[in-house]
Amino acid sequence: MSDQELKLRYGCNPHQSPARVYLKDGKLPVKVLNGSPGYVNLLDGLNSWQLVRELREALDLPAAASFKHVSPAGAAVAVPLTRELKRVYFVDDMELSPLASSYARARGADRMSSFGDWAALSDPCDVATAQLLKREVSDGIIAPGYEPGALEILRKKKKGSYGVVEIDPNFVPPEREIREVFGITFEQKRNNVKITTDTLKNIVTEEKELTAETQRDLILAQIVLKYTQSNSVCFALGGQVVGVGAGQQSRIHCTRLAAAKADKWFLRQHPMMVGLEFKESIGRPERDNAIDKLLEENITPAEKYVWQESFMKPPDTLSPDQRKEWINLFFGVSLASDAFFPFRDNIDRAQQSGVRYIVQPGGSVRDDLVIEACNDYGMVMAMSGLRLFHH
Repeated sequence: MSDQELKLRYGCNPHQSPARVYLKDGKLPVKVLNGSPGYVNLLDGLNSWQLVRELREALDLPAAASFKHVSPAGAAVAVPLTRELKRVYFVDDMELSPLASSYARARGADRMSSFGDWAALSDPCDVATAQLLKREVSDGIIAPGYEPGALEILRKKKKGSYGVVEIDPNFVPPEREIREVFGITFEQKRNNVKITTDTLKNIVTEEKELTAETQRDLILAQIVLKYTQSNSVCFALGGQVVGVGAGQQSRIHCTRLAAAKADKWFLRQHPMMVGLEFKESIGRPERDNAIDKLLEENITPAEKYVWQESFMKPPDTLSPDQRKEWINLFFGVSLASDAFFPFRDNIDRAQQSGVRYIVQPGGSVRDDLVIEACNDYGMVMAMSGLRLFHH
């Protein structure tokens, strides 16, 4: 690799060759330390690095993200894991550093979507985080540095082909962003807006109180949306994403998708799920698939037969009443939306998944109806005036 150019095997698809990334002036801010990252890998890497860097700056905690197809499957800051979450995330047998705990949370937001992810770390990768990555199905990682022991571990992953990219944390991109679509050049000012507690000052509901933890989660959710394909809605709790609805054409579909993912995150912590007895031959990805199937409300006989083979003894399924009862135990969830809510149906659906705090830009002709819905549920909602579309 030259200082200015990195040639790639191909672009988004194998038939799109040649492909490369380059700078017209100056050195590339990335170095490939192992493997051969592809076009989509680097899109994931550069977007995810921006996300974790901003989380680190905004919240002063180590941060991690798990990216798939240029949107986060999960993101988190270093909040200690409960014993239950350690079991749910399959890390109860590990000693986790703060950085490793942030990646465990990011990966645990949606373990199905994180299969074959690109990981991003705000801080130099330590041995504990490398050990965790070693156990997961992942395509690569971007970080501002690597401890020698961590790099040695990662270089052995995937038979030596695991993508390891180091980024210069001091690199500042130009103010203007330029891209070409169908031979036509687009140009815009880079989205370098800073997301702080200022976005939470305009509280428009009857309820006004935001705790420090809630402010953290609302800031996290907004920063996540800044690097999520729009339309998008993000649910957050405990310093991590618990559900992202990305790339939907309708706002309510964003909310439904994020809420459905959050519901599964809640249900994975049900005692019946935590206590599942898998066969020893069943690996981590297969366990994730089996749990996901178990939590589906509609499963075919053929699917049921396949997933039953994963367990020592076929487990009982949760009834609709058990599901509702367990989900109702989760309260205080934060929600951010990258654009305004056009109808109250988004609020009605969010409330069913424990949402208590909301931040959204506002600006709809029906803002009054959305505020009324929040007041009906005793929610706190801030209108930031800040749209966060990302395409």
